[in-house]
Amino acid sequence: MAGCIGLYRYTSQGIGSIKNSPSRIKQVEQVAKQSGIRMVGMWVTMGESDLVAVWDAPDDQAMAAFTLSVASLGNVTTRTMRAFSEEEFAQIVGRL
Repeated sequence: MAGCIGLYRYTSQGIGSIKNSPSRIKQVEQVAKQSGIRMVGMWVTMGESDLVAVWDAPDDQAMAAFTLSVASLGNVTTRTMRAFSEEEFAQIVGRL
């Protein structure tokens, strides 16, 4: 599985319908499940990002497609980072 961290900022459209945000989060989680992606957790944050999520995806391509589908809805802008577990990092360093 590919670990990923998503950073999200509300757009003006997302803020305009902020009361729907809790149900949108549930819908996004369901869309992720259909793509084989598991939401480890999502947090509403204060600061540069409005939401932070941790995901487990089958591969980078699945995560990229999912991220594009979320962004295309227009409620948030996205930044996604690939996150390596300690075990994955040890394997990477082992190649040096």
